[in-house]
Amino acid sequence: MALETLPVLDFSRLHAGPEEAARFRDELRDAMHEVGFLYLSGHGIPQELTDAMLDVSRRFFALPEEQKLALENVNSPQFRGYTRMGGELTAGAVDWREQIDIGVERDPVPPGPGVADYWRLEGPNLWPEALPEMQGIVAEWMDRLSAVSLELLRALALSLGAPEDTFDAAFAARAFPIQKIVRYPGESDPDPKQGVGSHRDGGVLTLLLVEPGKGGLQVEHDGGWIDAPQVPGSFVVNIGEMLELATNGYLKATLHRVISPLRGTDRISLPFFYNPALDARMPQLAVSPEFQAKARGLSVDPTNSPILETYGDNALRYRLRAHPNVVAAQHADLLKD
Repeated sequence: MALETLPVLDFSRLHAGPEEAARFRDELRDAMHEVGFLYLSGHGIPQELTDAMLDVSRRFFALPEEQKLALENVNSPQFRGYTRMGGELTAGAVDWREQIDIGVERDPVPPGPGVADYWRLEGPNLWPEALPEMQGIVAEWMDRLSAVSLELLRALALSLGAPEDTFDAAFAARAFPIQKIVRYPGESDPDPKQGVGSHRDGGVLTLLLVEPGKGGLQVEHDGGWIDAPQVPGSFVVNIGEMLELATNGYLKATLHRVISPLRGTDRISLPFFYNPALDARMPQLAVSPEFQAKARGLSVDPTNSPILETYGDNALRYRLRAHPNVVAAQHADLLKD
């Protein structure tokens, strides 16, 4: 029987006693093995914070073009800031969206001998002067989603017969979460047009919030595509390639894509990517034999690019492919390599 919708799990069950928590962990593991995606309800993120994020996102995209372009990512060696419409590529094709990329506020790491190239991704964000409140709202949002993400990782570790803190070290000191705030303008008329091309996420966990009543996300399953519209009060959660790598393919990083909205409409999307430190190598889980026997090995990437063991190498490779204009402006020496 074909799967018609993503599984739904209630995060609050983790705190409803040992038996209920164990059942939640088993269902979480099975969903991420079989589908790689699910809806997560009961996550405890206050509705006021969600409303504030969506509101400040709308107000950002309503700013005059020159104010958004003042934050354009070609001005950021860290690939942070604003990407204008059509300014990002997936698998070599143009994604029809505008967005702002926000990471952890840190001092830049100067390049030099013995310094891995991926450290160039650490540094400051670019914020709009006209929205001084935006930084605080986004910081609280990222802190809360990081906490939910770490709990999910601990639950997955336990469900696979590994110690609960298996992943903690990779995230403890210098976790590298990224928040994208995205606006998809309506381009489908009515034939579907690419919002984001088919891809797998390159990190560990993704938590996605879409405006209420909006769709567009599609998830690959058994050779077909499942629509994943917004379910009120929930996040869409999926795993990335680094978690697939850690489990030899038992947990599945799944292909997905975004279809552009119909002309005359648009959609705000808030994907949050929970990633380890740039120099982290995800631990290889010594999962229980019953699960290891069902491990499928690693997925074949559509671009035939293998998953790299150090997270920062994957992160930098993705930025280089997605934003060649930033590379030309900020990292011309990498082009020579």
